[in-house]
Amino acid sequence: MSGPNLTHEEAAARSALLSVTSYEVGLDLTRGPAAFRSTTLIRFTADPAGPSATFAELLAEEVHGITLNGRPLDPAAVHRGGRIHLDALAAENELLVVADCAYSHTGAGLHRSVDPVDGKVYLFTHFEVQEARRVFTTFEQPDLKAPFTFTVTAPASWTVLSASPTPRPEPAPDGAAVWRFAPTPPLPTYLTSLVAGEYHLVSDHYTAKSGQEVPLRLASRASVAGHLDAEELFETTKRGLDFYLEAFGTDFPFAKYDQVFVPEYNLSGMENAATVILRENFVFRSKVTDAVRHRRAATILHELAHMWFGDLVTLRWWDDIWLKETFATYMSVRAQVATTRWHDSWTGFATADKANAYRQDQLPSTHPVAGPAADIEQALENFDQITYYKGASAIKQLVTVVGEEEFLTGMRTYFARHAWGNSTLADLIAALEQASGRELGGWAREWLGRAGVNTLRPEYTVDDEDRFTSFAVLQEAPAEHPYLRAHRLAVGLYSRREGALRRVGQVRVDVSGARTEVPALLGTARPDVVLLNDEDLTYALIRLDPHSLSGLLDSPDGVGAFTEGLPRALAWAAAWDMVRAGELAAGDYVHLVLAGVDSESDTEVVQTLHSTLLTSLDQYAAPQSRRQLRAAVAEAARRRLTSSAPGSDIQLAWALLLARVSGTATELRLIAGLRDGSVEIEGLVVDVELRWALLAALVRGDQAGPAEIEAERLRDGTTAGAEYAAGALAARPDAEAKAQAWEAAVRKDVGNGTRRALIGGVHSPIGLGIAQGCQRELLRPYADRYFAEIGEVWARRSPEVARTLVTGLYPRLLVEQETVDRTDAYLAEAAPPPALRRLLTEARDEMSRALRAQGVDAAARG
Repeated sequence: MSGPNLTHEEAAARSALLSVTSYEVGLDLTRGPAAFRSTTLIRFTADPAGPSATFAELLAEEVHGITLNGRPLDPAAVHRGGRIHLDALAAENELLVVADCAYSHTGAGLHRSVDPVDGKVYLFTHFEVQEARRVFTTFEQPDLKAPFTFTVTAPASWTVLSASPTPRPEPAPDGAAVWRFAPTPPLPTYLTSLVAGEYHLVSDHYTAKSGQEVPLRLASRASVAGHLDAEELFETTKRGLDFYLEAFGTDFPFAKYDQVFVPEYNLSGMENAATVILRENFVFRSKVTDAVRHRRAATILHELAHMWFGDLVTLRWWDDIWLKETFATYMSVRAQVATTRWHDSWTGFATADKANAYRQDQLPSTHPVAGPAADIEQALENFDQITYYKGASAIKQLVTVVGEEEFLTGMRTYFARHAWGNSTLADLIAALEQASGRELGGWAREWLGRAGVNTLRPEYTVDDEDRFTSFAVLQEAPAEHPYLRAHRLAVGLYSRREGALRRVGQVRVDVSGARTEVPALLGTARPDVVLLNDEDLTYALIRLDPHSLSGLLDSPDGVGAFTEGLPRALAWAAAWDMVRAGELAAGDYVHLVLAGVDSESDTEVVQTLHSTLLTSLDQYAAPQSRRQLRAAVAEAARRRLTSSAPGSDIQLAWALLLARVSGTATELRLIAGLRDGSVEIEGLVVDVELRWALLAALVRGDQAGPAEIEAERLRDGTTAGAEYAAGALAARPDAEAKAQAWEAAVRKDVGNGTRRALIGGVHSPIGLGIAQGCQRELLRPYADRYFAEIGEVWARRSPEVARTLVTGLYPRLLVEQETVDRTDAYLAEAAPPPALRRLLTEARDEMSRALRAQGVDAAARG
């Protein structure tokens, strides 16, 4: 991490001393491609009874002047290590700082990108958690909110956006112009923003039922403007505004709402006040599946919800980060269900998002939803699936406890009480208790204040007539977090009727402790499948009992026999976690998926299952089983290319999977034919994205090389094409290719998208990059290099880049005890910083899990 790591103790002391009145920030973007001039005037008060000294933050190339209350300070004396040390404070203070700051190429601070298509320059900011100090002088903590007034000098041909509506630019010398923005409402530094460059703009407006008018704009690079489907994007936004304004009982907090699609971004989106940043991948150059469009809508609605959760009311410190992310996630799913065509979004949530939370919650680094954040580094660690998806699951359960209307009434009270200020968990609980008349402190401690996930199993006996003579729900907790929660859930009973699994019974149960008897089921006929947590009412791992599991494995359609999507999603999730826990062989899981996947019409579920198949082949299947299982998956994908509805999203999903798993000469001939047009399949359009996926398969199989990659790059002609080309070169089965890719990813200053493509693995959905399951021996030397170099990577790279490299280059495909031992040795000998130690400990846990799964799979195969 560049610059000091702000601690909670320091932040609390500073907020007790200071109150910030206003910021005036002047940025001159006409001074060349390396740096910009930053002029900051901060007005603030200090408690006369408190200390007379404090500090501000600034990361700059050169500081030209620092003046406190008219008194010049020597920058060499007071600006040290990213902090400006201030003393002799008055009751009312003015701090003026003039500096040159560097443009970023890592997605943090003020990022500068040049489009290779037309040479146009694009700038955007990303400030969360403490990156505003790279652009202007700050008191960089969320509870020192203040109005911001930005003045920006830039080329007159540019578009300039910020949190306030864009003013008419004033002419300036040398082809420049000056934009003088009106003051913002009180904001924390991390939610301010600047977007500048030759952006393409599309405008619309929203009229609320109250009569409030909200101008809407979309912005993108000019080279992708033709792919910007503004109608769908505006429609999603307007429907979300309708939903949130009614739910929250308040007007939209800002004077306008811009959504900007940018290249080389590290995140899916960021909720900057009134100027949301979104990853350019959401501007679709080719046909994408409905699941991808759904994910984009979910992100749009998530960031829109943040205009209330996070922007209007801001967390006091980063230990309450869940306060914004959990609620934005939960409310976005509700908005999807209520306002979009994805009415079954809770099924997708259970299949993908909640599954990610379960995985994170089983790692050694698990933490409470409302976890501690002693400093900024620990806060960054907690931006994870627990914060987003376990928290949303807990809130969903809370709503069933307090009631729908009571929950919304509590939210309206919360917003009214804390508008433009800061809040804590206690503030939220107080508002919900007032609305519901219930004491919720115990619920908060149990679900938000404790780490780990419980596992629930059915246990029963039956008589000669196959009727239950006993039935209990068993609850387990991991040894590290031995807490058994209270769960309100349903037990679903499913039996085959007319060839399908239909619910034939259900009982509601309040589970607590290690064993909960369910007398209501005594005398009931045992069904074909017992499904705990039917309707997905609680947050817990569930297990299928031996009778239910064997019935699903032995039937020709398996999980696909369920007539409804949510029970299928729960059964898929249970089976997958049993693989990860070493309770079900990976090979059995692969066959279970291939037997039942045709019943899924939701592309998000299908592609999630495809992802688990790839993980099974790469990490969980025994080495001696991989070839046979890969062939089975490839054949299933080939057959479904022609059996799926022509032109459907499902057909495209199977085409993408086929490209990922093809390896034999016969399979690669089909791939080559699809790419060059000599093989045609009804409805399948081989557009630019699918062409790259097919080329990646040929490159991995050594059937295409640098010439074909360069030809495709030139044909594509975009930034995305250049990134794909870099990843394709890295995917070649060649030692020199791996060495060049490693050097570029680790050593060179490449763009974020290029680095992710070079690394591959989870960073490349079409299978580009260094990490290839069919090239394990080529990757073996890089295990040594990884442990030799990650310390330096962590020390010199920005947090986002360092995390990408550390997680992406870990030798996860070398599923061997030696990889675990090397990780242990590094942890013991190198004494890595806490955040790096956490990432390595997580990777080690996943490696141990993969080793266990491979042992189970090997034993099942005899």
